[in-house]
Amino acid sequence: MIRRFARFVHSARTALSVTLALAAGFAASSASTPVHADETAICYNCPPEWADWASQIQAIERQTGIRVPFDNKNSGQSIAQLMAEQKSPVADVVYLGVSSAFQAKDKGVIAPYKPAHWDEIPANLKDPQGYWFAIHSGTLGFFVNKDALEGRPVPRSWADLLKPEYKGMIGYLDPSSAFVGYAGAVAVNLALGGTLDNFQPAFTWFSKLKANQPIVPKQTAYARVLSGEIPILLDYDFDAYRARYKDHANVQFVIPTEGTISVPYVMSLVKNAPHAQNGKKVLDFVLSDQGQKLWASAYLRPVRANTLSPEAAAKFLPASDYARAKPVDFAKMAAQQRAFGERYLQIMH
Repeated sequence: MIRRFARFVHSARTALSVTLALAAGFAASSASTPVHADETAICYNCPPEWADWASQIQAIERQTGIRVPFDNKNSGQSIAQLMAEQKSPVADVVYLGVSSAFQAKDKGVIAPYKPAHWDEIPANLKDPQGYWFAIHSGTLGFFVNKDALEGRPVPRSWADLLKPEYKGMIGYLDPSSAFVGYAGAVAVNLALGGTLDNFQPAFTWFSKLKANQPIVPKQTAYARVLSGEIPILLDYDFDAYRARYKDHANVQFVIPTEGTISVPYVMSLVKNAPHAQNGKKVLDFVLSDQGQKLWASAYLRPVRANTLSPEAAAKFLPASDYARAKPVDFAKMAAQQRAFGERYLQIMH
């Protein structure tokens, strides 16, 4: 009798626990939109601190119900991860510097998809079959924290960065891994008379820069510039404008006098993506009017030029400064990236 009563009490408690758990789950789902696996799209290289992916990801979830977790990989790390997971993909979409997209296609880790507004993307900013397409672009230059210079003049040229007064003040992302690092190397190389067949001017410049003890992180270093840890970073215009206009930092963007380059960032659908339909919705959104205007409000040049408002355009340096940005053969830039990275590591280590 006592045992039967104990079993009854245990059963009642179990039933009550289940009821309470179900009630709690219902309350939680009523309070906010539930996020299930089928409402997720995994994006490699979507860091919240870069290109204002944080706002873009919020808008994607708000408009489509699809949650995109933040991811801090760089382009090289993303491709390595996609290759490692090729038999059992985890990611649905990937964001890459343009030369990395050629590598991703060659390695067979991305799939063709032509999103909404495909026809509005310039022909040189998309793969003809849809393996990748640009969503925005940036111009490479110097992102300078003026306060951290402690009275030194703002550098104006690639040559200025070799001056001893900037020792310990210059940073750039690792060009053997991060696409922005490689873009900086291409920029200095072309500015100093090199070509995509001859990187010797860049190697000479980096060799001389060693004397200034540069800081070389692998991932985005935006916060380190704002804190003054890296007073001068080789970076894109959009990061400097964001720091100036949104974070109200005393910073300046400089397009070096010898010249620079402008490069697109692209997105792709991952081959055999586990949530391919969600991934496609994300790719459609980043090219939509709303998505493109969000990029513009983060001071990137949207690939659909008509979405850049006069108000956003007015925040950029004058067109005369941007005229110093040279055109680049992106396919050839991609073809040289690996060899450059290997040679760079030999010189700098």
